[in-house]
Amino acid sequence: MLLGIIICIVIFGIGLAYRRPVIPLLMTAISLAISIIPEGLPATATIVMALGVKRMAKENALVRKLPAVETLGSSTVICSDKTGTLTQNKMTVKELCIEEDILNKKSRSVKDIKKEEEEKYKEIIYAGALCNDASLDPDKKDSILGDPTEGALIFLAENFGIDHEELEDKYPREYEEPFDSDRKRMSTVHKINGKNIVYTKGAVDEMLELCTKILTPNGEREITDEDKENILELSITMSKKALRVLGFAKKEIKEIPEEDDEDIEYDLTFIGMCGMIDPPRPEVIEAIKTCRKAGIRTVMITGDHLITATAIAKELGIWKEGNSEIIGEELDEMTDEELDKVVKNVVVFARVSPNHKLRIIQALKRTGEVAAMTGDGVNDAPALKNADIGIAMGINGTDVAKDSADMILLDDDFTTIIYAVKEGRRVYRNIQKVIQFLLAGNIAEVLTLFIATLLNWEAPILAVHILCINLATDSLPALALGVDPASKDIMKEKPVKSGTLFEKALIGRVILHGLFITAVTIAAYQIGLHTDSHIVGQTMAFAVLSISQMFHAFNQRSNTESIFKAADEHNKFLFRSIYSLICSTICNIIYTKLKKCI
Repeated sequence: MLLGIIICIVIFGIGLAYRRPVIPLLMTAISLAISIIPEGLPATATIVMALGVKRMAKENALVRKLPAVETLGSSTVICSDKTGTLTQNKMTVKELCIEEDILNKKSRSVKDIKKEEEEKYKEIIYAGALCNDASLDPDKKDSILGDPTEGALIFLAENFGIDHEELEDKYPREYEEPFDSDRKRMSTVHKINGKNIVYTKGAVDEMLELCTKILTPNGEREITDEDKENILELSITMSKKALRVLGFAKKEIKEIPEEDDEDIEYDLTFIGMCGMIDPPRPEVIEAIKTCRKAGIRTVMITGDHLITATAIAKELGIWKEGNSEIIGEELDEMTDEELDKVVKNVVVFARVSPNHKLRIIQALKRTGEVAAMTGDGVNDAPALKNADIGIAMGINGTDVAKDSADMILLDDDFTTIIYAVKEGRRVYRNIQKVIQFLLAGNIAEVLTLFIATLLNWEAPILAVHILCINLATDSLPALALGVDPASKDIMKEKPVKSGTLFEKALIGRVILHGLFITAVTIAAYQIGLHTDSHIVGQTMAFAVLSISQMFHAFNQRSNTESIFKAADEHNKFLFRSIYSLICSTICNIIYTKLKKCI
């Protein structure tokens, strides 16, 4: 821009040296100074991003901050929750395991449990249904209000012929210790047959340390080290099947706790385990393949057991040979420097709490990644705010998470993120097309007049010609390029480094195209001048400069293919804008001809 203004001043100075008329020379210099500044670029870029936001909203990706559209196209890592985003969020209990099964070292499939055997599993069913904050949707009996994991336990009870609402009414909750991501368990107290019974559910490995007994068909007995080994072995076996494993325990207490912080989770009796599955979304597998081709790494962050998380990661194609995984405890023991060394190869973070997400994001950013992070809880807000792109869940997300995010997934679907990334890349590339188109035309106008002034020629184009061309090209064709359809190979390209809108290759193309348009414009002027007159030369120069920019607009659609092959999709807006530019050019030619006649 500065160079262009300097050239305009030089043109004015050279013209004065050649004793050109001051007023026409001043008008030309001012017009040229106006034209060299792409004043339409900021407005065009804003409109292009706004239209991108509109298209994303139609695909369930609500962008809250406009610059996020461009940043999405530069993403190199997507850190995603597992449940509901990578999976269907439809938990179903598949396997149960009580003392008898633990001794046999084999869990039981729910569908294989016979009617006469159901009584043996009654206690674990009660524990799952009562130690539960979810409920059946009164409007849709096949839907759950609350956490899908707890919903699966309610459906399990219903399948065993136990009405959840009646059970809660019969054995009301007297006290609770809510779920905590650090404890990884919750407990409730119920009045059952005149006794105060505590039910606890949570992560098996965390809960097992609190158990001193195990429930048997005849009562209770001391839990042995062998029992604990069998339980952990069964838990790992179930996890390898991509099952989320929950443990259940109970105890009797004399009095209901009066203080909210009173600890009742000790000296428990282990009841058993259940294994539930949340099937992966089929479309996510293909989406992750697309990410990999696009140079984007997908990272799973979950509170599930490492083995369960890794099994699902392998099924989805996130985990490949050579990748690694980290659990929350290892993360706590690592320094920032140690985490920075391994974070680029980790694709699964398991048994993590929301607080760990912030450390993961900070480590990724320190290592040069452009990271997108998903979250839904209040505790996810710091990570969402620190991520390059914070993505909140629209269905299960809290208001705090949504307010901290740059984008909201209205359908909580991972594939929506991929669409948003594609749209972000499209916007980024289209803005580059607009820049290339506008600057190349401006360079051609400046160089044409600079060369003519330097050689003491009459002006090949007038001030009105310059303003007319810029009025046409800085508006409709530029906007039309801004909505150009994405290339079919756009998700096969590597991410563009954020903040590199003016790439070296783009600058080179701008100069090359500008020189070419300058050459043909001057050639047209010289032909008209020597075959007829200066006015004819001006007319031909104006016509060629205008037409060159028309073809140049089509040429911007691809930097690698011919103008005749580049269109994966037609851009009807570009054709309409070129039509308006042709009409404008014809009108100006007629005006010039009439001026000559007069």
